[in-house]
Amino acid sequence: MRVLITGVTGYIGRALTRSLVGAGHEVVGLSRYPFQAKAALPELKAAHVWQPTEAEPPGEAWDGVDAVVNLVGEPIAGRWTVLKKRAIYDTRIQATRNLIDGIRQLADRPTVLVNASAIGYYGDRGEDELAEPEPPGDGFLPGLTKDWEAAAASAERLGLRVVRLRVGFLLGEGSPFLKPQLPLFKLGLGGPIGSGEQWWPWVHLDDVVALYRRALEDDGMSGAVNATAPAPVRQRDFAKALGRVLGRPALLPAPKLAIKLVLGGFAAEVLDSRRVVSRAAEAAGYAFAYTELDAALRDALRGS
Repeated sequence: MRVLITGVTGYIGRALTRSLVGAGHEVVGLSRYPFQAKAALPELKAAHVWQPTEAEPPGEAWDGVDAVVNLVGEPIAGRWTVLKKRAIYDTRIQATRNLIDGIRQLADRPTVLVNASAIGYYGDRGEDELAEPEPPGDGFLPGLTKDWEAAAASAERLGLRVVRLRVGFLLGEGSPFLKPQLPLFKLGLGGPIGSGEQWWPWVHLDDVVALYRRALEDDGMSGAVNATAPAPVRQRDFAKALGRVLGRPALLPAPKLAIKLVLGGFAAEVLDSRRVVSRAAEAAGYAFAYTELDAALRDALRGS
């Protein structure tokens, strides 16, 4: 199988590329900087230049492509200025529309699109258990992911099977989610964020990569899939587990007001409560490799 991946040099893109190539598949990358992409990932069959918010992918990128994985998107971490929010939105929604416009023009189309999404879809939902059929919440992140998924789903009208993977807080070696937390926790200064009562749905990178591969290969999988470990935890328990794995106390709270002052709109990502469960993955027969948080953190932090 030849797979076209956008956002190929991102955290998931690199790991997925190596996994697919290791299994005998070919991967073609789309990147704003294709030479750097090929240097970072020599496993790529080819890398093509693409400005995702400006145009469709180049025609030569589609040669022999059987499947597409769409991972492109401005990182959401950081203070949400007006310009930052516009970049977050356009690099997902407009880029996805441009990608599908490119597919529309093909005589020989790929059969499947696996599109990135996120648990931000659900918004702040307290104690509610959130399986895939639940509607989106309110606010910037739910609106963003709703529009992103709608843009991807339009490929179904072109005859593609579309899977939308809603990824949770991602753990793994070099995790962009864990990295900012580590300095304080290593000093013994970590602890609950806000009330600490909010639910954090986490997942290990190995399981995310495996779910992307399952979505590519399993013709029976379609629609939304929560890519989150079977047992979400409260944030205070996540903090305790991270401290435990690092051998440090994790007792110092970060007040909600302080988090909002520092992070602005992005604070919702860590303060919102999302008790997400992975019903669709379980129904497809997927068995998570990492079901216990401590084991996932130990693996993610090996060598740290």
